[in-house]
Amino acid sequence: MKSTQTILQLIATIFLFIISINIQAATKTELLQAKINALVAEELGKINRQMGVVINLSGRQRMLTQKMSKEILLIYHGIDVKKNRTNLGRSALMFAKTLKGLMNGDKTLNLSPTRDKDILKQMDVVSGLWLSFSKNVLPAISGEKVDLAFIEKVAKENLPLLKEMNKAVGMYEKAAGSDLNDLAAVVNLSGRQRMLTQKMAKEFLLIAAQVDEKSNKEQLKKTIALFDRTLKGLRDGDPSQGLSKTEEPIVLKQLAVIDKLWQEYKLLLINLDISKEGLKKLAKLNMPLLKEMNTAVKMYEVLSDDG
Repeated sequence: MKSTQTILQLIATIFLFIISINIQAATKTELLQAKINALVAEELGKINRQMGVVINLSGRQRMLTQKMSKEILLIYHGIDVKKNRTNLGRSALMFAKTLKGLMNGDKTLNLSPTRDKDILKQMDVVSGLWLSFSKNVLPAISGEKVDLAFIEKVAKENLPLLKEMNKAVGMYEKAAGSDLNDLAAVVNLSGRQRMLTQKMAKEFLLIAAQVDEKSNKEQLKKTIALFDRTLKGLRDGDPSQGLSKTEEPIVLKQLAVIDKLWQEYKLLLINLDISKEGLKKLAKLNMPLLKEMNTAVKMYEVLSDDG
């Protein structure tokens, strides 16, 4: 009897020992899985941040094509010539640096090299167009004569560069897939708003220079309508543009700041005051709107990081 009890106690002890080992093993497995999950989450976070930055900076390139065109036109109209030559130089350097960074990587811009062959092919197209367009930029910076023939060339060459850069942005957005939790479209379209602030200024200045007046008046109306619609879509949502309603209070506050600036800028554009004073006012109003719109883009980029 005693022997039987001893055997039963031994079996119970072994059983408890086995359970203990299994529990420890399970705990180790859970800890390992938790570490793996944390590493995966960290890597996904890096991907989110990287794609948010890429869409933001590639989108900024679109804006720079229009900003450079605007600055050349302001030089032509004799508005703050020295200042706009300096601004044009900065815009050109930023475009060139970012273009190289998007393709080859740039730690200072937080950009990794692009690996997608289709995107690289598209960026080669952009590079070719930039090489051509930059030939307009350098003479304007150096103080060479910027006459009517010169700005007609700028008017002709800036749009293909904008179009192909915009195509590249769309490819980057598509490559992001679901990594940004549907915020890729928001980063893209809020970034497009920056470009539209400068495109409207360019179209206004071309009208003032009597370059393709009818066409630029039509384009200006379309650009105004698109900016208006997208701003409302960012705030209230617009399924047709792939935009969800903004819920973040800090972003809504920033959109309200933008809307206030936009209403004044829009009035100037609609009234089409192309007097010298009107051109000076345009030069004054477009930059604060661009600056505040850029702040909103950065906010959406941060949200994409959190996503």
